[in-house]
Amino acid sequence: MTITDGLGRRPGGRSARVRAAVRAATLSELAEKGYAALTVDGVAARSGVHKTTVYRRWGGVEGLIADALEMASEEPWPIPDTGSAEEDLRALTRLVVTGFTDPDDGPVSAAFIAAAMQDSAAAVALAGFFASRHEQAARIVTRAVARGELPAGTDPAEVVRAAVAPIYYRLFVSREPVDAAVADRAANAALAAARAGALG
Repeated sequence: MTITDGLGRRPGGRSARVRAAVRAATLSELAEKGYAALTVDGVAARSGVHKTTVYRRWGGVEGLIADALEMASEEPWPIPDTGSAEEDLRALTRLVVTGFTDPDDGPVSAAFIAAAMQDSAAAVALAGFFASRHEQAARIVTRAVARGELPAGTDPAEVVRAAVAPIYYRLFVSREPVDAAVADRAANAALAAARAGALG
């Protein structure tokens, strides 16, 4: 199977460099200005890529967001492997909290969520991003089942969703603060549900 860059071209060479430059510029613009102020002109100026090229390849802001998310979904996630389901899940939820509270990464992560709520292409790309993250994080649960820490038949994806859902609720629904303590409680609740067989 031929791997392409998502636009029908093989990666490598100038095409890959242009995509990387535009993606880096998109992330920087999001971090500094947020989704509402993201423009093709701003990304073009920051990346050094002519705006006609950006329009031709990405179509507009929505395409820039979708492509940045697609590239992010292809990147490996540092999944914890401590030998303990409890510690792994806590480390995972703390990783999610850090992703939204970090001064550099937080605004970008929040901008991706905002974009997905306003644009269908961004929403599809965000769904793909989360699917990739859940697939990687599922190894925590698979290992825990193999060690006998969780019941056979536990659904790895459901455990991951249960662990991270309270964090997203606080961030984007109730607008409550999140910290390591919140992360640990969310992980503990998911683990308790899994041990009780509720997430099979």
